[in-house]
Amino acid sequence: MYIIIVGAGKVGYFLTERLFHDKHSVALVEKDKATCEEVTRKLDILVINGDGCSPTVLKEAGIERADVVAAVTGEDEDNLIICQLAKERFSIGRTVARVNDPKHEYIFSELGVDIPIDATAIIAKIIEEEVSFADIVNLLSFKRGKLAIVRVDLPDDAPVINKMVKDIQLPKDAVFVSILRGQDVIIPHGETVLESGDDIIALTMVGNESKLLELLVGKI
Repeated sequence: MYIIIVGAGKVGYFLTERLFHDKHSVALVEKDKATCEEVTRKLDILVINGDGCSPTVLKEAGIERADVVAAVTGEDEDNLIICQLAKERFSIGRTVARVNDPKHEYIFSELGVDIPIDATAIIAKIIEEEVSFADIVNLLSFKRGKLAIVRVDLPDDAPVINKMVKDIQLPKDAVFVSILRGQDVIIPHGETVLESGDDIIALTMVGNESKLLELLVGKI
């Protein structure tokens, strides 16, 4: 994929580095000239010194052929403008935005950002997960808040223990994405058998979480 990342702070730099080493084509846009020079010394990628809110700068980064635009600056206003430009002016299929103020996540979703990422909320959910072992943890919402990626930890008495995935009747519009079992990540298929202590990562429509939780762990 060709990915444009706007913002070369710690989040932007490490995201760029990760995607570059995963063999994606990456372009980075950053306002600070010194930061651009430092990134150029470390990574063999296209680095543009400019304001990502400018259509001209985005064109210079090759936005017309980009598959994804990720706005991860420290300013929510900039991230929103960048994603709206990418969507409305350049018809980019997927936009990702860092949400610095959790109160703004709803606005990002309503204004068409495909994946607004609120790190504060994700951390809070992880903390809640440790507090309530049989809870469902909403890790991420996207598609304007209509879809959610959730995590469910299976207790010893879960009704789906020792069942194969193909024998579990999931709620409508829900699907297993992966199973975390100890240090292993398992991509489930029909013959996969669920075990006690499995952490289930699932994709579901928002509003179906309670049905999914009841199916996997029993009556709450």
